[in-house]
Amino acid sequence: MSAPLDKNRHPKVSEREARQVAEAAREQDWRKPSFAKELFLGRFRLDLIHPHPMPADEDSQRGEEFLAKLRDFCETGIDGALIEREAQIPDAVIDGLKDLGALGMKIDTKYGGLGLTQVYYNKALAMVGSANPAVGALLSAHQSIGVPQPLKLFGTPEQKETFLPRLARTDISAFLLTEPDVGSDPARLATMAVPDGDSYILDGVKLWTTNGVVADLLVVMARVPKSEGHKGGITAFVVEAASEGVTVENRNAFMGLRGLENGVTRFHQVRVPAANRIGPEGAGLKIALTTLNTGRLSLPAMCAGAGKWCLKIAREWSAAREQWGKPVARHEAVGTKISFIAATTFALEAVLDLASQMADEDRNDIRIEAALAKLYASEMAWLMADELVQIRGGRGFETADSLAARGERAVPAEQILRDLRINRIFEGSTEIMHLLIAREAVDAHLAVAGDIIDPDKSLSDKAKAGANAAAFYARWLPKLVAGPGQLPRTYSEFHPAGHPDLSGHLRYVERTARKLARSTFYGMSRWQGRMETKQGFLGRVVDIGAELFAMSAACVRAEMLRTTEAHGRASYQLADVFCRQSRIRVEELFNRLWSNTDDLDRKVVEGVLSGAYTWLEQGIVDPSGDGPWIADATPGPARRENVHRPIR
Repeated sequence: MSAPLDKNRHPKVSEREARQVAEAAREQDWRKPSFAKELFLGRFRLDLIHPHPMPADEDSQRGEEFLAKLRDFCETGIDGALIEREAQIPDAVIDGLKDLGALGMKIDTKYGGLGLTQVYYNKALAMVGSANPAVGALLSAHQSIGVPQPLKLFGTPEQKETFLPRLARTDISAFLLTEPDVGSDPARLATMAVPDGDSYILDGVKLWTTNGVVADLLVVMARVPKSEGHKGGITAFVVEAASEGVTVENRNAFMGLRGLENGVTRFHQVRVPAANRIGPEGAGLKIALTTLNTGRLSLPAMCAGAGKWCLKIAREWSAAREQWGKPVARHEAVGTKISFIAATTFALEAVLDLASQMADEDRNDIRIEAALAKLYASEMAWLMADELVQIRGGRGFETADSLAARGERAVPAEQILRDLRINRIFEGSTEIMHLLIAREAVDAHLAVAGDIIDPDKSLSDKAKAGANAAAFYARWLPKLVAGPGQLPRTYSEFHPAGHPDLSGHLRYVERTARKLARSTFYGMSRWQGRMETKQGFLGRVVDIGAELFAMSAACVRAEMLRTTEAHGRASYQLADVFCRQSRIRVEELFNRLWSNTDDLDRKVVEGVLSGAYTWLEQGIVDPSGDGPWIADATPGPARRENVHRPIR
């Protein structure tokens, strides 16, 4: 029997049921060590990231050769201003990327791909994204979350042989999960895939289908109803975009990424062969989350590239522009912004390269590291772009076309601010990332004490959990009191002669990780079952962990560059400045763990929702148009023209 539906044909689920669906989709085992997981538990496992892992020579050679070709194409074949002006990537650009093999950067060579490592794939995305972020988004959506990655991880040999050669050279892919009224709550997924012989019949509507307008192959998440012989549940399918009944009903437009081929896709009685199902029925969410473990690294790649561009423009402009007899860079108010951009760019690249190399080596579990990289890079890149606009002044607010029209260099500073804004929402908003990472960070606690706070558990289960928790915390808590962070000579290899001292920053990370673990334990003791509602507290815990991870990565990268590159001292200087800036942010976050307005904010929210403050909205006019807040997504035949635009 099917679950009851709400008025919008979504399954009716309680908050608890929704959480259970999300929990069931998690990878619940930790088969490999995780630096970030250990960090949240108060254990600073520097040995997991230092010495910095390095790519194999053959991987580096293959990657560098491709980057050289890609750079030439980006400089001569991509006109970012044209894409911004016309809000569309020219077919010639996509054809050129296909000829380069860029669609198959992450696809194995035996299927016609380039077989690049995660490190070099991300370097390529950073480069393309600097030429035009919409082009970077197209390549990222195709390979990071589109059809190639889930097939690589979960596809059958037959599926790989069928689809990967196409995806490596000619076919663009898209990932379809979100619906008009379903975002980060997949338990309410309404798109259905009903078994019919050796096929499934697909019905539903998907929103924000990046690449969906031009895609040839789609990976679609749909709900299979439970029936005899069918386990049912949310399931992943590869769908041919040209199938009868598939309609792209709208090409969406956004404040940034104006060349993005993002749309609304309707499925009406679309027949999908059972052979196109990825994994078993009910495994769709787990496949999606596992795909994102490394797929999320594409966003920090483009954020790091954006930071590099912001630094270049800030340097060149601030040296050329003079105020009161000297370049504006030499005025402290501007100089501090430049220092922030430089130091943060160094840290973002450090986080990206470290997480990417660990993904390539596959010896660590990087699900938290990748999520932290996405969270931290998207927030910090936005701040760097905002500071660049401020440094540029009125010219930062002016469009590149307008600057060129009056005879000045066409610097798209306002565009990068608009383009970067979506990264705080793409592939898990900052708020969702806080909750996702927090859940993983407290996993060890819930594993030993979860039954104590679970209202559905019996008294005997709670008693058993209490005994297990007492034994765990008796061993764990004493280790949070003292550690190597309090020994002045620890990590001395990070204080070479003639370089800034980074060893003190690593000792700070070690001490602070233990302090963070103690704070998390205190929060769980204080709120117990209500801990999951303390999203402000959990978000700050995660942000502290992100800063500690970035500090660790920056120090390890500086030491690696000291021993392998000619600019070791400069790297040490950037790492030192970044860590000092980061430590200030960490102390502010710790203070806000316990000194905040979270409770008062909840009361104000209740007042807003109840209409108590509508008087505050008087004196304006609302330019918004008419229409429902959420579009109708009732299954059925297409009601609009198909704007699908395959590129051949």
